[in-house]
Amino acid sequence: MQTIIFTNEVREAVINLIDSLKPASVHIITDTNVNREVIPSLGLDYPTIIVDAGDENKNIESLSSIWSRLIEQGATRKSLVINIGGGVVTDMGGFAAATFKRGLRFINVPTTLLSAVDAAVGGKTGINFNGLKNEIGAFAKADAVLISTILFSTLPPEEILSGYAEMLKHGLLSSESDYRELLGYDILNANLESLLSLLEKSVKVKERIVTEDPFEKGIRRALNLGHTAGHAFESLAMRKKRPIPHGYAVAFGILLEMIISHSLEGFPSEEIYGYAEYLKNNGYGSPEIGCKDYDDIIELMRHDKKNDTPGAINFTLLSAPGTPLIDRTAPETEILTALDIFRDIMD
Repeated sequence: MQTIIFTNEVREAVINLIDSLKPASVHIITDTNVNREVIPSLGLDYPTIIVDAGDENKNIESLSSIWSRLIEQGATRKSLVINIGGGVVTDMGGFAAATFKRGLRFINVPTTLLSAVDAAVGGKTGINFNGLKNEIGAFAKADAVLISTILFSTLPPEEILSGYAEMLKHGLLSSESDYRELLGYDILNANLESLLSLLEKSVKVKERIVTEDPFEKGIRRALNLGHTAGHAFESLAMRKKRPIPHGYAVAFGILLEMIISHSLEGFPSEEIYGYAEYLKNNGYGSPEIGCKDYDDIIELMRHDKKNDTPGAINFTLLSAPGTPLIDRTAPETEILTALDIFRDIMD
């Protein structure tokens, strides 16, 4: 099981981990924003590799620059990489560590709620390629993940909401009571200490699933709830050069997949409308999609890496909160109808 440490004593926890792992050298990977806002407060004096912030920079060019800098800094197979940042840094830094010299040990220190609840945990690493999300990557577990809500204190509201969408997803996968608790929590006015305990509960939902199915052969696919549609929404927004946060795309993807779930699996309609109202009342807005975008959305779904059969689009659906259904497919006509209903609800 992956070591996950929940603490707001960040520097002390990092030093303790380094002492226990006894690496030949330590190398920090971070991005321009985190290097400015967070790194100085941690007081960690190690060689640092800085990549440009933003999902558009989670690409082969940035990955290559990380490898080059590791060579310049003299990293060996006994070195340790510490990824300090959001999902871009933990995804790409983890992939860089997993592939450099056939694998270095690494630690993730997520600095966004989204990366804490999602990207930093579970052993998935990778980069975007040819306009497709996370198209190239590998399963590689961090030696440890250090989660601290104190690192979220400077995040703008959209970053908090982005991460909270993944927590809502975990609630929907876990139980109706967990989902209701999250719907009732005032995330934009959260106390960072109380959020740490709620976040721990959410991360443990993912941890349980990943431990049972580390290589996504079965139940781990439940974690894809909202992601088939969400990645399509996200990639479409990138094509239009009007990007949306990953968590917002997942939030919208969950709604679309709830609608498909209603039609195919009997998911209650009142849950759909309640969730849509939550999104509208809490600042998520709505994606800019019209009928003219439907073909592109379907095309992007067909390219999703979760699809097992050519031509079939794979979803995780729900029959009720707390009851996920993996490896479900939906015909194109059903998806198009769901997109129409989605736009009506979110109008």
